[in-house]
Amino acid sequence: MNKWIFQFLLAACLVSSSLAAQALRTEPVSPIGRKFMEDQHDIIDDLARRNFGRQLNGQKDNDFAVMQRLLDENIVTADQRAKLQAMGLILGSILKSEYGLNWIVYFDKYGRSRSLQVPGYDRDFIFPVTQVSRKAEVGIRVNIAEVYRELEKSIVNIRNRPLL
Repeated sequence: MNKWIFQFLLAACLVSSSLAAQALRTEPVSPIGRKFMEDQHDIIDDLARRNFGRQLNGQKDNDFAVMQRLLDENIVTADQRAKLQAMGLILGSILKSEYGLNWIVYFDKYGRSRSLQVPGYDRDFIFPVTQVSRKAEVGIRVNIAEVYRELEKSIVNIRNRPLL
């Protein structure tokens, strides 16, 4: 009887640790995923060109001003989640360039997300894609520069933790 209980408990532990390992998984962004990200950038760039005669150029001050104006002039509105998330991707791309981060696809029990990972910190991620949309969708006026600063603070906090 004790042998059966031991085997049952051992099997339960193995299943539990296997489920825990599956609870969080990451993988590199695929070529199709990279193309999707480029397309999202191009959607916002096209809006800026058509409405203001300006373009995104990867420079923080320029891109922040363009995105802020798109929001302030209601060209991109709170009900346009894909465009708001495209703005989050643009913020993430700037963060990636400035801080040497890596885009990855993050899987957990809630689904998949594009996120940025700080090299050397395998279990710490930031999620810039949803930062603009989450605020806008609940009626908060989005300040692009402020969202960026919040994301920067997250990176600094991660890097200030000891590596495990």
